[in-house]
Amino acid sequence: MTSNKSQPLWTPVFVLLCLAQFLGYAQHAILQPTLPIYATNLGATPFIVGVVLASFAITSMVLRPFVGYWSDRWSELGVMVCGVAIQGASVSLCFIPMVTAILLSNGCRGIGWACFNSGGYAILAHCAPAARRGEASGYYSGVQGSAVILLPALALWLIDAPFAGFHAVFFASMTLAVIGVLISTRLRRYAGASRTTPRPASTRSWLKEIVSLPEKEVMLASGLLFGLQVSLPAVAGFLVLYARQNGIEHFGWYYVASGTTNIVARPLLGWASDRLGRGAAIAAGFTLEALALCLVVGASTLGGMMLSGVLYMTGSAMGSAATLAYALDHADPERRGQAMATYSMAYPSSAFVGSLLTGSIIQVAGYFWMFLFVAALNIPGLIVTLKNWSRLK
Repeated sequence: MTSNKSQPLWTPVFVLLCLAQFLGYAQHAILQPTLPIYATNLGATPFIVGVVLASFAITSMVLRPFVGYWSDRWSELGVMVCGVAIQGASVSLCFIPMVTAILLSNGCRGIGWACFNSGGYAILAHCAPAARRGEASGYYSGVQGSAVILLPALALWLIDAPFAGFHAVFFASMTLAVIGVLISTRLRRYAGASRTTPRPASTRSWLKEIVSLPEKEVMLASGLLFGLQVSLPAVAGFLVLYARQNGIEHFGWYYVASGTTNIVARPLLGWASDRLGRGAAIAAGFTLEALALCLVVGASTLGGMMLSGVLYMTGSAMGSAATLAYALDHADPERRGQAMATYSMAYPSSAFVGSLLTGSIIQVAGYFWMFLFVAALNIPGLIVTLKNWSRLK
């Protein structure tokens, strides 16, 4: 056990992987508040904004099993590089001032997102020491989440700046993606970062391999992650519109507060899940997210919004780092790409369901009831966690 604990975590592969993930997530983060505002300015209703956000999720979700198979048979790194390149190229469609163009762009970005995340998680499973997977997951997801510290605030500043506007945000997003491609390709220097020879063909057909489910534990981790993330569109996509409706100014500070919490909390809480158990971290995550969403409806100031963001990101950091570590613990090394693709399907599927739900509820009942409804969505996940407590220790 001592030798396992002393295995180095911050290897060149892990450092470059984290840097590449930061750039890919930064490219995404700068568009989070931008696309809902841009679509609204072009005349889109809240429901249509939800459809635009859901288009990103649906393509990412549908293609994950195929991307996982491609990762196992070709190259985990190659899949990740293709993903960030597709993300950047897709943003060019946003320069066309039409809601349908944004819809198409977001759908194409979802394809890139599926590749980028599936390849990244597979590389992480390969390079993270087994005894430090919770810690590694915390740092990894913390680096991903750190992109939301300043990038959304920068986007809002550029949108309102007289010398910039929406096009400046789109150009910045594409630039981050290009740098991400350049950093990702540096991983090729290190053996083991990507597979250079394909795995032997299975006796099963390629289609059966793609649709076959991974280990039950990976499915459990994916289901719990879905529950943790289904409320995220309410925070990431619609909270900025809610704040503007209520006249709350300087909302960029919300992203700074919540993003700082995200990057600080994830490594610490990932480390704690190695010692306290995955179940405790996941249960705390559901509880804190529900509390944060209930707080939003009573917040009338920027300070209240920031407090809600801190609580939400703490819960999200706790839960997602623990589910990722649990999935890494139980993924079959021979099907790591597909296992991690299945696990990460929770992100786009929760975004798809969450985006349509939140947009529809706002259209019918308004923001107040929408936030209360998504807060209640944490209850089923908490129940599943408690029922599987012994497995999650």
